[in-house]
Amino acid sequence: MAYREVTMVEVKEVLRLWMAGGKKKRIAAQLGLDPKTVRSYVAKAEATGLSPAQGEVALTDDALAAVLVGLRVAPERPHGEAWQRCEAECEVIKKLLDGRVRLSKVRRLLKRRGVLVPYATLHRFATAELGFGRSAPTMPIADGKPGEELQVDTGWMILLEPDEHGRRRRFRAWIFTPNVSRKRFVWPCFQETTETAIEACEAAWDFYDGVFHVLVPDNTKTIVQTADPLAPTITVAFLEYAQARGFQIDPTRVRRPKDKAKVEKSVRDTRDDCFGGEQLRDLDEARAHALHWCEHEYATRRHSRTHRMPGEHFDAVEKPALLPAPTSRYDVPIWCDPKVGRDQYAQVARALYSLPTRLVGKRLRARADRNLVRFYYRGVLVKTCVRMPPGGRATDPADFPAEKTAYAMRDVAFLQRQADAHGDAVGRFAKVLLDGPLPWTRMRQVYALLGLAKRYGDARVNDTCGLALDADMPDVRRLERMLKRAAAPATTPPPARTPSQTVIPFERGRFLRPASDYALPCVQQILDDDDNDKENA
Repeated sequence: MAYREVTMVEVKEVLRLWMAGGKKKRIAAQLGLDPKTVRSYVAKAEATGLSPAQGEVALTDDALAAVLVGLRVAPERPHGEAWQRCEAECEVIKKLLDGRVRLSKVRRLLKRRGVLVPYATLHRFATAELGFGRSAPTMPIADGKPGEELQVDTGWMILLEPDEHGRRRRFRAWIFTPNVSRKRFVWPCFQETTETAIEACEAAWDFYDGVFHVLVPDNTKTIVQTADPLAPTITVAFLEYAQARGFQIDPTRVRRPKDKAKVEKSVRDTRDDCFGGEQLRDLDEARAHALHWCEHEYATRRHSRTHRMPGEHFDAVEKPALLPAPTSRYDVPIWCDPKVGRDQYAQVARALYSLPTRLVGKRLRARADRNLVRFYYRGVLVKTCVRMPPGGRATDPADFPAEKTAYAMRDVAFLQRQADAHGDAVGRFAKVLLDGPLPWTRMRQVYALLGLAKRYGDARVNDTCGLALDADMPDVRRLERMLKRAAAPATTPPPARTPSQTVIPFERGRFLRPASDYALPCVQQILDDDDNDKENA
């Protein structure tokens, strides 16, 4: 005879007929049950204190529940020797499991100690006695107030159709889900960057016609610079955007999908329901399709949790509680940390900007928007420049030293004024040098002329420049040779020598001394005495 499970209604009917005075076999035949089953139900009822004398009034819900509990008590089965070994090593097993040791490794460690336990028995023991493998109960979080929180996630979608080169690109999508109404918004993109995150938020505010008070993202690097459960660091560009739009950022914890459970499964559902099987040619077509799906398909289905259509729910409850929608597009800035090179230029967005000399070698913080580029050093604004296109160069002559600015800016007039300051002839010589279709190509020669004036003096160079100009010789190299070969200017005549100061041909004038300063007689004096002795002989 096949086993048939008896329902609670049938158990109650058995007890009701029995308490009404019915016989057990008659009750079994009337309900189509085995007499043994009826006897077991009646025995459990008598064990709980029920009797036919009490009447049907005594069969309350509590009394019936007590009978059912007694019927469902499973017979205890004694454990074997392996279970007893596990009980003897309970403290060791618990300590290893608390140290995050795998259960299979625990079994091998027990085997080294001479304790042989089958893995199945060890698993049953750890599960029943030590709570191994049991997950903590999930506590549902309140949805919050309408228009307060908006959860956001991102993930890969499908491949686009081949382009003109036969290449197919897979795109991502930013997915927004409000906590209360669950009206979803999807914004496809190719890359997950801070710029695309801001672009997706701007599109979401247009879609919802308002701004939510709190945005709940995961720990994507495009929004969260440093993840921390208590004090996360938000990316400067996105934090500035949040300040401009007036909403707060509440990132989830790392690897805690329950912190944004409303949007966690939306990546798979959006990929399959919105883009699955679609043939999309480009990103614009994907965005148009996603917008139609959010507004006319997903928003018109009855949600399984709220039992309301998300579109109608949002319009009735959340839309009036949102912040005002932005009236103009947000100018997404670029934040970077350029280093000022030796040429006093820093690169931002592939363009160069000059900075003061004192900042050479320093690492700055730069912010570039559509019109301006601002440079900060240790939190202080040090320079503001007009935004240049990629490859452009913004040069401020005030950033460079005066002597270097002329060369960097090819300021020929500055060099001419410098030459005029050294004399009329030097100025006329520099003017001749710079006279030509490309005067900046002769700037080095003027610099060399100014160097000669510093080395030999303005008067001497002026005279030589005058001679060179009279001879029609505007050549700096020849001018330098003329200055080197020219005789030194006359000086005061040396004092007259005394007769005692004898000049020796091989000695220099700076070593001349009177004969009385030497202990030995002069060589010339010795030679003269020898000649006198020979004549007298």
